[in-house]
Amino acid sequence: MKKRKILFLGESYRADAITWMRGLKEFGDFEICTWELKTPNNTNFNRFKRITEYAFAPFAIKKIIRLEKPDIIIAERTTSYGFLAALSGVNTIAIAQQGRTDLWPEGSLLLPFKKIIQKYAFKKAHLIHAWGPVMTTSMKSTGVDMNKVLILPKGINLSIFSPSINNATKIEAIVTRSLEPEYKHDCIFKAFAILDKKNIDFSLTIVGDGTQLGYLKKLAIELNIQNKVVFTGRIANTELPKLLQKANFYISMPSTEGVSASLFEAMACNCYPIVSDIPGNQSWIKHRENGQLIPIDNYIKLANELIWSFQNPHSRNKAIMQNRKFVEENTNYNINMKIIADKYHELLDLRS
Repeated sequence: MKKRKILFLGESYRADAITWMRGLKEFGDFEICTWELKTPNNTNFNRFKRITEYAFAPFAIKKIIRLEKPDIIIAERTTSYGFLAALSGVNTIAIAQQGRTDLWPEGSLLLPFKKIIQKYAFKKAHLIHAWGPVMTTSMKSTGVDMNKVLILPKGINLSIFSPSINNATKIEAIVTRSLEPEYKHDCIFKAFAILDKKNIDFSLTIVGDGTQLGYLKKLAIELNIQNKVVFTGRIANTELPKLLQKANFYISMPSTEGVSASLFEAMACNCYPIVSDIPGNQSWIKHRENGQLIPIDNYIKLANELIWSFQNPHSRNKAIMQNRKFVEENTNYNINMKIIADKYHELLDLRS
């Protein structure tokens, strides 16, 4: 029997995309080819080049379709690669909404245009992924046929992201989000500066890279916490579980969020989560029950809640046990990716 082939449109180097494709190979026996924009989105000149590349992308994608003859095309982000998938002409299309709405940044002059192309992508897709319930609100308001929507996270590998026992007598916190402005690392640093002034011992591990690296290193020095902050830089995915298992707190303060695999990974490794109080986190975290929710940019509240949770180990231990049980029941990669892969085969059988 001929192996079915997927054309994946999206940034294939991202951990999220790697998880998605690996699962489809492992549990669906799919062959996968990829296409993505080559120009980085890091300067004004490159943004212009990227827009030009995007304008000609349909022609490049049609060329790879003629060569590879995929059975199904899958794409991440409804307002970019999802729209290109909708234009591809492939018989079966699956797209994934990555953020709470994918209409970002708010206030952008391109927002009306993004709404139009997103609506077109939703209409043309035969399967729409919502990695969590928070994403369905915007879908419903756009008039999406919810019969086409699969609400399920890809999940994480629970044998790799496994729990550890941390009996540290100090706060050992970790942040695993990209060093970009929307992840509000500066808010986290200011909170830890308050802890430092109160003579509360801590270590803060910052994983990853991004445009804010230089700024954050300077900020750590200005706040006089540079000796307690470790910047790991970009690391191999295999190293991440080890770092999470050494930590006892996971902190993430984004201003917007869809469904965070980083949060699930931390919960699986028994890190106590303290995250921003936004819909994408409210789906999984209840304040002072299984973690804490902090108003965006409120570093004073973040500092106070860090202190409260550290001084209440019974509450914290109860939360981490509850969180591990939750990820085992709801975000198991082996179970969820098998469901997703089977759904693709079912869709292809229906449309053949």
